[in-house]
Amino acid sequence: MKLTRRTFCAGLGGVAGLYLIRPATAQTPTLTARKATVQLAPEGYPATDVWSYDGTIPGPMIRVPQGGRVQQTLVNELDVPTSVHWHGIRIDNAMDGVAGLTQDPVAPGARYDYDFAAPDAGTYWYHAHTNSMEQVGRGLSGPLIIDESTPPDVDRDEVLMLNDWLLDPETGAFSEPFAHPMMMSHGGRTGNLIGVNGKFAYALTARTGERLRLRLINAANARIFVLRLQGMAGWTVALDGMPLDAPEPATSEIILAPAQRVDLIVDVTATPDDPAGILMSLNNDGWEALVEMTVSGSTERRPEAPTPLPANPNTARPDLNDAQQFEMVMEGGAMAGMDSAMYQGETLDFRALIDRGQFWALSGQAGMSETPFASLNQGDVARVTLINRTAFAHAMHLHGMHFREVRADGSLGPLRDTILSRATPRDRVRRGQSRKVAFPLSHAGPCGLRHEHMGRSRLNPRKF
Repeated sequence: MKLTRRTFCAGLGGVAGLYLIRPATAQTPTLTARKATVQLAPEGYPATDVWSYDGTIPGPMIRVPQGGRVQQTLVNELDVPTSVHWHGIRIDNAMDGVAGLTQDPVAPGARYDYDFAAPDAGTYWYHAHTNSMEQVGRGLSGPLIIDESTPPDVDRDEVLMLNDWLLDPETGAFSEPFAHPMMMSHGGRTGNLIGVNGKFAYALTARTGERLRLRLINAANARIFVLRLQGMAGWTVALDGMPLDAPEPATSEIILAPAQRVDLIVDVTATPDDPAGILMSLNNDGWEALVEMTVSGSTERRPEAPTPLPANPNTARPDLNDAQQFEMVMEGGAMAGMDSAMYQGETLDFRALIDRGQFWALSGQAGMSETPFASLNQGDVARVTLINRTAFAHAMHLHGMHFREVRADGSLGPLRDTILSRATPRDRVRRGQSRKVAFPLSHAGPCGLRHEHMGRSRLNPRKF
């Protein structure tokens, strides 16, 4: 598809590839948050002034073996405070990097040492967590891969970081303001260019019969990717870094909400004359190539399905018999609104909240509160019903821990750290839809269920 200014502005059709992933190298001791200029848009369009880690979009790939240490010193060369959150890693609060909850933001010119063991193998990512909607939107994120001691039998391991950017095609600059009321009150900031690994119209090469591991990371602020495979037969082997009990055939749509990850093992079935790659849905109006695959040559295809990835430690299903039950209600936004919510110690009506730039509330709280949503003992099991009274699907992330969805029949789903408040983004809007999650409180100190636009609600597990 030919790119024109019209398609650039519209943000549709074939506009793929805005991320550059650096190859895995020896781990660098510092991670410098600084301004840089990067060619995000295709050649022929102006370059973009971004905020970056080490001058690249995304930041350098950090890769360590399971049980190894992630040691990075954040150096803040920006003119605003920042911090780094290690998304999906089950670590103590001191290293979680959530400014205002688990650490103070790192001031301009200051440094902060992150040092922690990576207990779980899998696909993760790191990103800014101070005014994260803007800072991540300007480029502060990167891939974090924790390798299994026994890797799967594949020919190649590919990391694919998906993102989008809202740019002015005339100048290459980010559209301002980031917190535009229209975007904040609707589904969030959605870009007009879609990116994969730093290249426009991103492509892979492969041979017929090759077996690949594809690690997909959704680093977009608000875009929910609906994907499917073409010219490949595949299996989902992990979600949000956590291995499934058994590989599941990837024969239907793959839904990837913001911050979610999926690991696929795929066999290339296409021949050199066949189309192949990863397709994305374009607003229910057909499919477009997100990742194109050029197939040449062939190799002997493995006859067997992949075996499960090695299980991570401490992943037993929780006992729900004594679980403490809570409801977390999502309210606000366009086409739904709310009567009132607490903000900075005051109860305000919806109009007063909007005047203060607050469009959303979790269980009656807009923004952050000093009062925890709940206090539990370390080791307790929490069962939380997420009730969505808004007109939009929301990706909800649990910091420092993973959870399991409690299905309608009472069974528990696979481990995840981020869940959509609706089962699929294509669900008809119905206020009051709910999903239930359950998890044990694995460590002491404040943690949070978080949504970029709604803010955070704190869970405060205490030590015995």
